[in-house]
Amino acid sequence: MDLKLTGRVAFISGAGRGIGYAEAQALGAEGVRVAVNDIDACAAKDAVARLQAEGVDALAVPGDASQEADVQAAVARALAHFGQLDILVNNAGVGVKPAYSVEDMPADAWDMMVSTHMRSTFLCSRAVLPAMRAGGYGRIINTSSMNYTGGGRPGVAHYAAAKAGIAGFTRTLAKEAGPHGITANAIAPGYVETDLIAGFTDDMRERLRRQNPLARMCRPDEVAALVAFLASEQAAFINGALVCMDGGRRDFYWGE
Repeated sequence: MDLKLTGRVAFISGAGRGIGYAEAQALGAEGVRVAVNDIDACAAKDAVARLQAEGVDALAVPGDASQEADVQAAVARALAHFGQLDILVNNAGVGVKPAYSVEDMPADAWDMMVSTHMRSTFLCSRAVLPAMRAGGYGRIINTSSMNYTGGGRPGVAHYAAAKAGIAGFTRTLAKEAGPHGITANAIAPGYVETDLIAGFTDDMRERLRRQNPLARMCRPDEVAALVAFLASEQAAFINGALVCMDGGRRDFYWGE
């Protein structure tokens, strides 16, 4: 399928590694020019070098996606370089280490999680909307989680709340931006094989695989393929959706 994305420009937060990098690869393979944002400037530059080696027109725009000034500077640099912005993938985030019950959770742990996931989604979306509106085309793809769609699990109230907030934000944004030719959708992956689960024990990994109907975890390239489709013209009538990508699993438990 030709996704008709050649010449489009994407801004991807948290694209220095993992899912974000896979998303940059997938979009780049479709002819999209990519602005790689990451809080780690070295990771962003390394990602760009690898993308360019694959023939992708990429630019490093490092910065903290949860900080307003950083977002404004990164978006401005991308616009100055590429002249347009058509696709935003809000991917920036952190894993849950350590987990806290609600009773034991420090307020700063809550604030950090909500800021990294939900505030960054708001800031990046707000920053790119004028350019998308001017171009008459926009695709905003936000990252929710099975931690929300599955009803949450003990110890991750801050993460589940942030991911639920992203889903609600996406629904409202879809209604506000739709009349301008801009769609907003969210994806809700299950466990994905990235560095964020590097600390899981072999036993934890085996239980997660056993509990999934497909008997495995998701791959970053599979998430990236979904994002590329949602960014395309073929997905023009998909707006305000929350697309689950969890292999059919909708619950959370660590037991048998």
